[in-house]
Amino acid sequence: MTGPTLVDSPAQHPGRARRTEVLSMLRQADQPLSVAEVADAMGLHVNTARFHLDGLVEDGLAERTTEPRETPGRPRILYSSDGPSLGPRSYELLAEMLTGFVSSLEDTGPGTVELGKAWGRHLIERPAPSERIDADEAVVRLDRMLDAVGFQPESHATDSGVEVRLQRCPFREVAEKHTDVVCAIHLGLMQGALEEIDAPVTATSLQPFVTPHLCIARLEPRPASA
Repeated sequence: MTGPTLVDSPAQHPGRARRTEVLSMLRQADQPLSVAEVADAMGLHVNTARFHLDGLVEDGLAERTTEPRETPGRPRILYSSDGPSLGPRSYELLAEMLTGFVSSLEDTGPGTVELGKAWGRHLIERPAPSERIDADEAVVRLDRMLDAVGFQPESHATDSGVEVRLQRCPFREVAEKHTDVVCAIHLGLMQGALEEIDAPVTATSLQPFVTPHLCIARLEPRPASA
């Protein structure tokens, strides 16, 4: 029997393991370090150490300052980083704990859909005050929002409306165990987004895991009274 995943898988950045080590060193130091100090401590060539340090500065992960001095001579360039400490993250475990708690509550369906709607209204690209959104533009904006979240959507017109094929679930590991909660939030996400832009279509259903990597949402014309 396999237990829960306690830490998230680390992000893969080929060729950047050494830069991560340099960043870790800066964050553990109690004072700014020079290129020579980093190179000596890590067994690197000075140019290699400078390359990684400057890369961290360009990425916004470190700061470069000039050492103040009162005597003649070229001042040293120092590097420091005050960002959050490095280490494993357990957001997947937290998500599983929270969705498991929600699943244990009574009558959670409407509440989870409303939660999704609130975020859909927040995330969607809103039109200008005088702009009217037709069905085609609504699907374009919905796809753009879903793609930004990580669903990799593909939308196709059907006889009854639009089929949105979600080729990747960014919350798959949690959704497989708590489909009722996670997929209700995703349906609400689409409904809230379309409501926010006053689209003439709405999301009527979400069929989870049609295949191990595919979910299908369906959009239909919004009722006149909606």
